[in-house]
Amino acid sequence: MKAVTAEIITIGDEILYGQIVDTNSAWMGTELTRIGVKVKQITSISDSAEHIVLALDNAKTRADIILMTGGLGPTKDDLTKHVLADYFHTSLKLHEPSLADIASLFKTRGIELTELNRQQAFLPENCTPVRNVLGTAPGMWFEQDGKVYVSMPGVPFEMKRMMTDTVLPQLKAYFKTPHIIHKVIQTVGLPESILAERLEPWEDSLPGHLKLAYLPHLGGVRLRLTGQSMNEAKLEQELQQEVDKLPGIIGKYIFAYGEVPLEEAIGQQLKERGLTIASAESCTGGFVAHKLTSIAGSSAYFIGGIIAYHNEVKMQELSIKPETLQQHGAVSEATVRAMAENVRLKFDTDIGVATSGIAGPDGGTPGKPVGTIWIAYSDKYKTVAKLLNFNKNRLLNIEYSTMAVLNLLRQSLEPTVEE
Repeated sequence: MKAVTAEIITIGDEILYGQIVDTNSAWMGTELTRIGVKVKQITSISDSAEHIVLALDNAKTRADIILMTGGLGPTKDDLTKHVLADYFHTSLKLHEPSLADIASLFKTRGIELTELNRQQAFLPENCTPVRNVLGTAPGMWFEQDGKVYVSMPGVPFEMKRMMTDTVLPQLKAYFKTPHIIHKVIQTVGLPESILAERLEPWEDSLPGHLKLAYLPHLGGVRLRLTGQSMNEAKLEQELQQEVDKLPGIIGKYIFAYGEVPLEEAIGQQLKERGLTIASAESCTGGFVAHKLTSIAGSSAYFIGGIIAYHNEVKMQELSIKPETLQQHGAVSEATVRAMAENVRLKFDTDIGVATSGIAGPDGGTPGKPVGTIWIAYSDKYKTVAKLLNFNKNRLLNIEYSTMAVLNLLRQSLEPTVEE
């Protein structure tokens, strides 16, 4: 079964200058995958006739579908429509239905229709116009040598409406695309290389039409198992059968299935078990609390937190004994254990978590270099502390420490999970 492939071309100097972020391509890639189309390449180019033609020439050697966004405005630097007319050996002609749409839109807004905007209704004669119900630039659909070319506005909400209403349904009908299904398995606690080693026998035994991708991110690795078939029900069953084998291989590192971040998976556990939590943070400066409260409904389990950055705050708000700080220092197992235990008692919660460390770039010593972080978890049965040594830059030390705290929390909530 031959895959149907696509290439996305985004046109606009503003993208290359970094003045706007290309969110269109990510959205289009997701939606194309849903209808069984594989995106092979995404290319960003300037508002230049030469670059547009070169991009089209290259794209048609790689893809069945070429989707373009940008360059359809009314000003002189918007060249796409004129370049396409030349590329497909045709001329521009007034398209009356498009002109009527533009006139209606201007009337609704109480704005006079200008000649520049009227010119937007002139389209290449051999294209199939794609209606734009939210803007003044119609899209254009071309077919040549079994390939489809579609040009759309760069304005995200206009492009998305055009894709949803017209382009995606027509592409699916034109190419009779297969089903593509993704299964996402979220893991934490194992680096990509070790995870790959453990999964190698399972991965090698996968059927040829199922592919595994490793997607590492801060503090974890997303596994994406992808299948392609014309038989959707059978493909779903095959994928699930393979996913069901993973708990027996890497079960203690799996925290969720699907697009679920670690903080959300933890929140679900806390809510289901009716547990509450509070945080005491030094080096992470409230980032642990931020992660936990970024999930809707977190007020059901997150009670509060203290950013005890200075030793005076540790003593006054968390009742850390002066002798503990004098003997062991703020960055120590004794201090972070006391922080986790005392914040739990202060807020009368089931769980307390804490961080204390040297985020950098300054403040390190030979015995405690930059990146030395202590984290702790406490409940009424136990207190657990861990020493981390990240040696990253300041922001990464904060982010990695936060993910480590969340993972420690996850492990502590699951008694059968080994550390």
